[in-house]
Amino acid sequence: MAEPPSEGRTDALNVAWSNVVRFIRQLSHDLRNHLNAIELQSAYISELEREDELKSEIKRLRKMISGLTSALQSLSKAVSDVKPNLIPYRAADLAEDLRKKIDHDFSAESAAITWNIPVGGAMLNVDPQLLEEALSELFANAFRHNRDTGNIVVTAKLENGQFLFTVEEPKARLDVTADNWGREPLLKVSQGHYGLGLHRVRAIIEAQGGKMYAHYDPNASALITTLALPLSSDSSKDV
Repeated sequence: MAEPPSEGRTDALNVAWSNVVRFIRQLSHDLRNHLNAIELQSAYISELEREDELKSEIKRLRKMISGLTSALQSLSKAVSDVKPNLIPYRAADLAEDLRKKIDHDFSAESAAITWNIPVGGAMLNVDPQLLEEALSELFANAFRHNRDTGNIVVTAKLENGQFLFTVEEPKARLDVTADNWGREPLLKVSQGHYGLGLHRVRAIIEAQGGKMYAHYDPNASALITTLALPLSSDSSKDV
């Protein structure tokens, strides 16, 4: 006889994030092994086949397998620990390099970005590659979700010993609260997107001693996200 549910009892599971990460990485690894085996088999079949039309279809199949493998690799990367390789970097150079990266990655949308990045020669200790990854994800998120008419305004400045990189994006509404921006992985899931991007952005910034802040301004109908990175000890004395 089944035990009757007790008052206030819930069947919801609370699983530690570390266990979720371990599961995702192991599942991704196992699936990639299977996909690699399929890829090798399809390559072998392609070598045996002489009919051009069938060879073309096998080529398409291999491309689909490659795409799925890449997606699994990206998923595994999204939940991996962030281990930055910090190097000295001028704030002005970083701001300009980030602008070039975004212009390249979002060439079709870059005309809708207004850049205000006149920062000085203060120095940072950062991992430029990881920061570029974080900024690309931040802009991908901005262009993907409920973007309203108007330009995205990007501002970089030095203030109180910090390098502040602010992205103000027009949004008529915000479906979720900005209080925990980037702190709730897997909150919004859709085809090809798993609610891990902003969580990864926050992890990258915090791994370099920085902070990520976000708030929604209903009067301006804008979501304002700020990435704050500490200046190096020598630079902060002059800012």
